[in-house]
Amino acid sequence: MRIAFMGTPQLAADILEKLAAQQEVAAVFTRPDAVRGRGKKLVASPVKQTASDLGLDVYTPMTLKDEEAPQLLESIDVDLVCVVAYGALLPVRILQIPRYGCINAHMSLLPRWRGAAPVQRAILSGDEFCGVSIMKMEEGLDTGPYCLQEKVEIADKNLAQLESELADAGAKGFIEVISVMENGTIEWIDQPESGVTYAEKIEKSELILDPDDLAWKNVARVKASSEAHPARAVFDGRPLTILAASKAEDEDALDTCKALTQGQALFSRKRLFMMASDGLIELTCVKPDGKKAMDARSFAAGIQGIKGKVLSWERA
Repeated sequence: MRIAFMGTPQLAADILEKLAAQQEVAAVFTRPDAVRGRGKKLVASPVKQTASDLGLDVYTPMTLKDEEAPQLLESIDVDLVCVVAYGALLPVRILQIPRYGCINAHMSLLPRWRGAAPVQRAILSGDEFCGVSIMKMEEGLDTGPYCLQEKVEIADKNLAQLESELADAGAKGFIEVISVMENGTIEWIDQPESGVTYAEKIEKSELILDPDDLAWKNVARVKASSEAHPARAVFDGRPLTILAASKAEDEDALDTCKALTQGQALFSRKRLFMMASDGLIELTCVKPDGKKAMDARSFAAGIQGIKGKVLSWERA
């Protein structure tokens, strides 16, 4: 089966690499190069970089809404389009071109978390599971029927770890569904009308840690963070990006910090703690502004007289 792949971020690139190893990917569509980083240079999407490395034909149309993109897809003569986080809705004209239609590996257990940021929203909401749904694309936003779902437990995993697992599940899901499509035994399941939620794009302000919030919510902000959307706080007047943190619930930590109140912080026994509204957070990896990432012990070593001293922390 000849396939066109559409996607943009690293998660999609990981799925493309696995899919191309087992299927004929005739063309790859991704979003145009964009300005990223402090250098303000145009940078290719992860999907474009991966497709180029694999020697695949890559196309970066500015829009799919004019006649140029549909005509291009028709000329490639594909049987199926596989989509992962392309970054734009596919118009009906595109959806109608492939013989087998367009399918999407959406990173949620539909109908929960339709939309742009399903994994982050699942983490921030304290969900037990996230997952992948292989769905038939239609004009609505993630409204089509699905034929396969795979659960992934969230537990203590961060966004990068979850996306790695989801990439594996998504690639396996595509390969399984393509096989079923080819032998004509595909069965689609309509999404239930109840349980629909929407995963809006993440705003940077949502990942700012707050001493007035619950400990688990602050830890979830760290787990849901990325380079594009970092978790931030101010520790003893020092702005930080928080790269790794967890709820501290062991007896030693609770005993050491029993006198701390909300918004206070302490470095003790080579561990760095912050008190939220209902409990204790332990920082394990941070990046002070203008410096490299470091473990919490190394960060604390740079603060004179920190050992055993009660400090403060606040919103960035």
